Amino acid sequence: MSEEIIRLVNVTKEYDGVQVLDNINLYILRNEFITLLGPSGCGKTTTLRIIGGFETVTSGDILFEGKRINDLPPYKRRVNTVFQQYALFPHMNVFENIAFGLRIKKMDNAVIKDKVRQVMELMNLAGFEKRNIESLSGGQKQRVAIARAVVNEPEVLLLDEPLAALDLKLRKEMQIELKKIQQRLGITFVFVTHDQEEALTMSDTIVVMNQGRIQQIGMPIDIYNEPKNKFVADFIGESNILDGIMLQDYLVHFHGRDFECVDKGFTPNEPVDVVIRPEDLKLVPAEEGMLTGVVKSVVFKGVHYEMMIQSSEFCWMVHSTLMEEVGTRVGLKLLPNDIHIMKKVRQD
Repeated sequence: MSEEIIRLVNVTKEYDGVQVLDNINLYILRNEFITLLGPSGCGKTTTLRIIGGFETVTSGDILFEGKRINDLPPYKRRVNTVFQQYALFPHMNVFENIAFGLRIKKMDNAVIKDKVRQVMELMNLAGFEKRNIESLSGGQKQRVAIARAVVNEPEVLLLDEPLAALDLKLRKEMQIELKKIQQRLGITFVFVTHDQEEALTMSDTIVVMNQGRIQQIGMPIDIYNEPKNKFVADFIGESNILDGIMLQDYLVHFHGRDFECVDKGFTPNEPVDVVIRPEDLKLVPAEEGMLTGVVKSVVFKGVHYEMMIQSSEFCWMVHSTLMEEVGTRVGLKLLPNDIHIMKKVRQD
């Protein structure tokens, strides 16, 4: 079992009387790639800055290897931060940017040269030593920022939306590259993003946040397939979300009929949220469908078609490699495993 390195205990943060973090409890494992995911204003960056020592808590504790570090300044914490804008020094070349932290520590020049050379090779920056920062591409600047952080050999690297400034193609390439870098370094990455694809692609663990609270913690596949509430289901991927009634274990009523499902542990006739992913709805001839509807729109998404299908009072989103023309009446089938039942949770 992996060793715990950081723990947040009952952490609350207020700005001018406004609560931005509400009793956060979270532990982070050594060598884990953990992502704080949520919309703008959910508290994810504040959480990152508290770990880094750039913000103080209103109440609660931050533990590093079991020791309280609330009052420890950033430069004394065994963590380094890569900011969204990289914060590189334009008047220094690549080598000096990376060496900056080591020079502050007054290390020997030979040691600095060796450490910078090693980290530049790791980041595929060999040969860039004398390059001016302003001559670099976005991806190269990001590598320099990460190199400057990891050359100090932190035990934890904090990354505050470092891919946000990159174009789509480069962002996708860097998602894979960042995960490889983390695995090669063998250190803990704490990554902040509002992009669900980034979180699903790179993370060992995802922490979904909203309104200063943790909504769900889990592996990417579990977060996607078994969302704990309506917010998580709606934020992670596309979803059809309907009101339903859990008649009994393994039987739910929604959209005017009863459906078998695989969920249990609800009280009889309990109101629930029903989630069905667009890719789990199967298009069939209308006479074979458990549900029927009329195709209202079709959008080609590259690997599938996204169709909106109007059925009585609900409009279904369906993802399929098969396409039906607008105006066509179609049937929809789904299996018990395709239906996800969630308890209704009040969102303040």
